[in-house]
Amino acid sequence: MAWCAARTFHMPAFDVTALRSKTPLAVGVGCASVAGTTLWRSSSTSKRQMPFASLGISTDTSIKEAVQTDKAPAALGPYSQAIKANNLLFVSGCLGLNPETGKFVSDDVEDQTEQVLKNMGEILKAGGASYSSVVKTTIMLADLKDFKKVNEIYGKYFPSPSPARSTYQVAALPLDAKVEIECIATL
Repeated sequence: MAWCAARTFHMPAFDVTALRSKTPLAVGVGCASVAGTTLWRSSSTSKRQMPFASLGISTDTSIKEAVQTDKAPAALGPYSQAIKANNLLFVSGCLGLNPETGKFVSDDVEDQTEQVLKNMGEILKAGGASYSSVVKTTIMLADLKDFKKVNEIYGKYFPSPSPARSTYQVAALPLDAKVEIECIATL
C-alpha cells in the first residue's frame, strides 16, 4: 500500500515488511486511497518505487507504564498519578494536598497552587521528566478571578519557552479544591 502524502511531500519510501514483525500497527500520516495509489503507480516511471509507511502510535500495551511516587498525593480514584506512553508523560490533575497528611495545605489559592506545582514536580521527576520538558498544561480554577494569583506562581515553575496552556473555570473541583493542574511532558 502506498500513502498519497508520501508522494506529495517527497518523503523517502522504505520497506514495511521489516516493521510488520516488530510493530502490531503502523499508522501513517495522510489519506490512503485506492484511486491515489493507482494514480501514483500509473504515473511512475519504469523504475518501481517502494511503498511508503510511517511508524506512529502503537497499540502495544507494554509501552504504557504507570508512574507512582509517595512524594505526591495518591490518586483519589481509579486512575494513575501519571502514564508514560510513546515518549510522553501524561500527568493527571494535581491538587494542593500535602502528600503526608492528604489534607489541603490551606484554603488559600496561592498556597494550593504552590503545593499543586510541587506535587506535579515530584510526579514529573518520578516519570523521568522535569518542568522544562512540559509541553502542555491545563489549569482548572474554582474561580477565574484567581487567574492572576495562580499565573504569578505558575510562571516561577516553567522556564521559557513556556508550555502551551488552557485555563478554565469549572463548576467544582475534587474535595472543593481551588485549583487543579494537569500536564503533558516529553521524555
